[in-house]
Amino acid sequence: MTTAFSSPLPAEIDELWERRADLTPDHTEARDTIVGAVDELDAGKARIAFVDSDTDEVVVDERAKRSIMLSFRVLGMEESSVGDFYQHDRIPLKRRFEGVRVVPGAIARWGAYLAPGVVLMPSFTNFGAWVGSGTMVDTWATVGSCAQVGENVHLSGGVGVGGVLEPPQASPVVIEDEAFLGSRTMVVEGARVRRGAKLGAGTILTSSTRVFDAQTGEELPRGEAPAWSVCVTANRVQSFPGGDFGMPCLLVLKRLEEGEEHDKLALNDMLREHGVNA
Repeated sequence: MTTAFSSPLPAEIDELWERRADLTPDHTEARDTIVGAVDELDAGKARIAFVDSDTDEVVVDERAKRSIMLSFRVLGMEESSVGDFYQHDRIPLKRRFEGVRVVPGAIARWGAYLAPGVVLMPSFTNFGAWVGSGTMVDTWATVGSCAQVGENVHLSGGVGVGGVLEPPQASPVVIEDEAFLGSRTMVVEGARVRRGAKLGAGTILTSSTRVFDAQTGEELPRGEAPAWSVCVTANRVQSFPGGDFGMPCLLVLKRLEEGEEHDKLALNDMLREHGVNA
């Protein structure tokens, strides 16, 4: 964690974490502190992680993540309903949607922040996630617990953005501003999609995925889609005692100009040249 960073959440969260095994819903004072901290996440006044503009590193607010995990200790199971649909859970549904378009069938849990201008098609946004202004969470897409999604991002139909809770210091998935994730793309295990990157349909990116530049053959940092690039899932032959096998990797097909606007038709044409759709 960056030394200059100071969590906006109360230090009492750290004290409660040290005695978390003893906490129950009967500890009302602890519950009030924890609920207050998660309310700050829900309102966007705190967040699980962010990209430090000076170091370009992902900074994790361990106290924020601890507040989420502690809530499972102090909140009891409760029944709630939306129309004919019933829930029985410790974590209630989100109620703050100022400036957010929520299409019927969309679900967001309390503790997730949705900035004004977000559009939720029938989708699922989990506990502790952050979704920036102008972002579209398309049909059947999922934003996992604590995942960080930037501004003006398009998560296409069926996209899976993975979640992470434990350990507290673990970095969540980060999707930076202006990114595009094609249909059924999966980004998990703390992987990072940098600003302006476009991922073709069905792309798989994990923290250990090897990344290669198609033009130069250069190997790039693992688990990251480079900024302002067009990427797809590919296979790279690797030799084992039992033979040669194609291992999945991320292939950078093209570098875009920084700030280049996303042209869906141009992107589709580019990907189709390589047998992939957006």
